[in-house]
Amino acid sequence: MKLYHCPKHERPREKLIALGASSLSDAELLAIFLRTGTTEMNAIELSQHLLNHYGSLANIVHSSEQQFYQQKGLGPAKYAQLKASVEISNRCLFQDLTKKSVLEDTKSAEIFLKSQLSHQTREVFALLLLDNQHRVLQFAPIFFGTIDAASVYPRIVVQKVLENNAAAVILAHNHPSGVAEPSQADRQITERLINALALIDVRVLDHIVVGQGSAVSFAQRGWI
Repeated sequence: MKLYHCPKHERPREKLIALGASSLSDAELLAIFLRTGTTEMNAIELSQHLLNHYGSLANIVHSSEQQFYQQKGLGPAKYAQLKASVEISNRCLFQDLTKKSVLEDTKSAEIFLKSQLSHQTREVFALLLLDNQHRVLQFAPIFFGTIDAASVYPRIVVQKVLENNAAAVILAHNHPSGVAEPSQADRQITERLINALALIDVRVLDHIVVGQGSAVSFAQRGWI
């Protein structure tokens, strides 16, 4: 059935305007983004098909260009729209994060780091560089691949901190396995970086390890 044949209160766009975006299902939100379906499926049916195929909205959002094009009804225009929407969301999260001290709003920092790291298929080690009021200056991914004590170089971390005149830093990295629980190597890396940055009077406020939809804070565990 074409969407315009559905009762008005069942159409995603009208429902969103009347009740707000949070009232919509994943399929309805995706249908608004897609706008059109195919000759065989309307936009909601296509959205549900994609959710069934990919397993979640997050998997659709972070699919590769090649994977995206394999689905009927999806092409370069929708791929560009999708990536632009994700980038808008990420920039809004970052802009919100720069307005206040991360110590006053630790949840925003965690949400932002999840948005940047949870979908990565390889380990990424990054820094949230902070000013003397603990507001975010920059998000800086600096190491990629398998992260262990041998592949994270304190000298490069110190150099990045000095380049940005940062007064404090939050360390962050992801576990592609999806399990956020820190390893012994994670704790060793953290200790090495705390010691290196202490030499230039820069504090490590936290180390956040991101998994699939979850995160672990060293500060909350009492490890920093």
